[in-house]
Amino acid sequence: MTTTASAIKFAYWVPNVSGGLVVSNIEQRTDWSYDYNVRLAQAAERSGFEYALTQIRFTAGYGADNQHESVSFSHALLAKTEKLRVIAAILPGPWKPVLAAKQLATIDYLTQGRIAINVVSGWFRGEFDAIGEPWPEHDERYVRSEEFIRTLKGVWSTDNYSFDGKYYQFQNYTLKPKPLQKPYIEVFQGGSSRAARDMAARVSDWYFTNGNSVEEIKKQVDDVRSKAKLANRQVKIGVNAFIIARDTEAEAKAVLNEIIAQANVEAVNAFGDATREAGAAAPEREGNWAKSTFDDLVQYNDGFKTNLIGTPQQIAERIVALKNVGVDLVLSGFLHFIEEVEYFGEKVLPLVRQLEQQQEHHLAAKSA
Repeated sequence: MTTTASAIKFAYWVPNVSGGLVVSNIEQRTDWSYDYNVRLAQAAERSGFEYALTQIRFTAGYGADNQHESVSFSHALLAKTEKLRVIAAILPGPWKPVLAAKQLATIDYLTQGRIAINVVSGWFRGEFDAIGEPWPEHDERYVRSEEFIRTLKGVWSTDNYSFDGKYYQFQNYTLKPKPLQKPYIEVFQGGSSRAARDMAARVSDWYFTNGNSVEEIKKQVDDVRSKAKLANRQVKIGVNAFIIARDTEAEAKAVLNEIIAQANVEAVNAFGDATREAGAAAPEREGNWAKSTFDDLVQYNDGFKTNLIGTPQQIAERIVALKNVGVDLVLSGFLHFIEEVEYFGEKVLPLVRQLEQQQEHHLAAKSA
């Protein structure tokens, strides 16, 4: 089974907030507790997942009544694993770059270089209002996030670092010890707006996009990659997907239908209202969820749209199709996390590697 550098990578959403990954009353055999998450992280590591992404939430809502803080929770999972890389979600605003730089450098040092960061520019105004944080208009949030990322990378890689920005300033600051990762800790970032894609092209190492069809994802990949090329940079792409892998397609579709049939209608509609408010604030007048239906919104990040729902063979083929349009990583959500992560590692991932290998041999034969 090939695991070359070009092999597509897999991450999973860490359930460090309650409520699971779907806004539904269906049974979810998952848990936001630390003990459950340690067992899940170890199962994911054994099953071939390379990354885990913790969530950042400060307030309850949409089923997430309880929330563990992302950075400390990421460190706790790293302490119980050996290879897994954990991506800690951070919001500029509540975090200042000097605190984030110091905090993450220490975790990196303590975990042999396995921490990463996901900079979340913030779309949920109600959360910012609740904690007394300013709510800059849409594109300004990305200006702030870009400065946040630039200063982190500067502090992590440069002595006597100075920066004079609109939101952040440094004067001859030297951080020691610096991260073990060189030149700096990996930076992930999400969003689907023009401002998000432009920022990713300029400063981020990874760009996360919501779930979508292969054709729509290709448009985003091509846009980010072409802009990054102009800046003499390379950006990797991660795509959100809610995976329902079952022995038969009928079983998988029945699970999807049941999730939607038992949707928490009030919570889904409230989530939809909040996303529309966020989208209306963008210059394009639309955001991540502009074309999402009620059914799509039952999964927070449009994970159903990616259509990794079916048999292991169907899902493996669709994953390779994503890879063929430039996707480097699939960010995965599951209904029953531990058992489905293990099923994915046993049944789906070997097929993905087999298809990748066949494709590489075919391309090699054509070029010979």
